[in-house]
Amino acid sequence: MAVLPVDPSAFDGPLANRPPYAPPVKRSITIAGHATAISLEPIFWDALREAAAARGLPISALVAQIDVARLAVSPPPNLASAIRCWLFDASRRTDSATDVGS
Repeated sequence: MAVLPVDPSAFDGPLANRPPYAPPVKRSITIAGHATAISLEPIFWDALREAAAARGLPISALVAQIDVARLAVSPPPNLASAIRCWLFDASRRTDSATDVGS
């Protein structure tokens, strides 16, 4: 198996101060009046916090929106997976919008 070199510039950007690889951190969030525990890697917690702030929402409100969307598909993914996928998709849409405007 070949080991690919890592380009240090791949870690540039707003989350560059945090190593990209870290174990998940469990936090409790209240959704629709019910506390639920979510385990995400710190880089995803940071991205979720930034996405919520950019939308002027508390993290719990953004997670509630993601939760509603994930429950609309069959079979629904677990909440942590849905959050990661939502963040990845939101990042791709932001990158595409930036590329178009360049």
